Amino acid sequence: MHPSKPADPGPSDASVPAPAIPLAPVAAPTAGAPARRITGAVWAALAIVYVIWGSTYLGIRVVVETLPPFLSAGARFITAGLLLAALVAWRQGPAALRVTRAQLGSALLVGLLLILGGNGLVVVAEQYVPSGLAALLVAAVPMWVVLLRTTAGDRPPTRTLGGVLLGMIGLAVLTLPGVTGQVRLSGVLLVLTAALLWSLGSFTSSRLPMPANPFTASAYEMLAGGTAGLVVALLRGEQHGFDPATVSTRSWVALGYLVLFGSLVAFTAYAWLLQSAPLSLVSTYAYVNPVVAVLLGALILDEALTWPILAGGAVVVAGVCVIVSTERGG
Repeated sequence: MHPSKPADPGPSDASVPAPAIPLAPVAAPTAGAPARRITGAVWAALAIVYVIWGSTYLGIRVVVETLPPFLSAGARFITAGLLLAALVAWRQGPAALRVTRAQLGSALLVGLLLILGGNGLVVVAEQYVPSGLAALLVAAVPMWVVLLRTTAGDRPPTRTLGGVLLGMIGLAVLTLPGVTGQVRLSGVLLVLTAALLWSLGSFTSSRLPMPANPFTASAYEMLAGGTAGLVVALLRGEQHGFDPATVSTRSWVALGYLVLFGSLVAFTAYAWLLQSAPLSLVSTYAYVNPVVAVLLGALILDEALTWPILAGGAVVVAGVCVIVSTERGG
């Protein structure tokens, strides 16, 4: 679906399904493609992707302090999807939103996997686990995608599989806070499930007839996932006893930040980078985002930096770095 996209962002930034967010597994660069210059604008856009996507985990943690998880996530993605669709229609004309029935069905399915499953479970989990730990657990998405590709008959390089093994060791260390009772184990398991669903959505999207325009695809994915999120919220009874007057100002601000910056600004910067910068450079967000998330969680929310988080996180990031560098040819 997005042949030039690097490894997918995690469930938190799924606003870019592209995430939402980039939806395709890592792809090899086109042979003979001209070298792309690294300008000041490229570094500025990369900084936006690094910081904003890395901060979405912090934003989610603040949102769920006083807002119901699926209700807030559903509202976020419906709003972001409508804004993105309006932007596409304004910049490229209403015809840019036209898709075939098969493309629409594919986008809806991927949106459910990425946004309802991937992002939705992360939002629920962040009621119980620190945002930095959630980001590091989600960083394993490229590893799951490689394993899914392997089961489908693809044969990744040995070095890539080595990166997967390294990352899995890091994940084992990261689960220790849940096993020892430092955080709720159910929250850790929810994040791991979210990462698996996100990976499945990413893997599936590359094998389905997706809309050619990535912005159009993302808009439909966000609308599908957001609508499903509201349905789940109603089924869970999140509306009962919910009083908007009891929601803190910082939760409202965080929700607005996720919609405007996490979903639109960062995604636009990411899409521009795919056309303007070397893919090997763009791919670095996959292991920079979790580091940013951990630092912001510690600095702003005073989240503890325990040895399992530091050691396990470092191993996971190293594994992702090996995978991304191998897949991008260096």
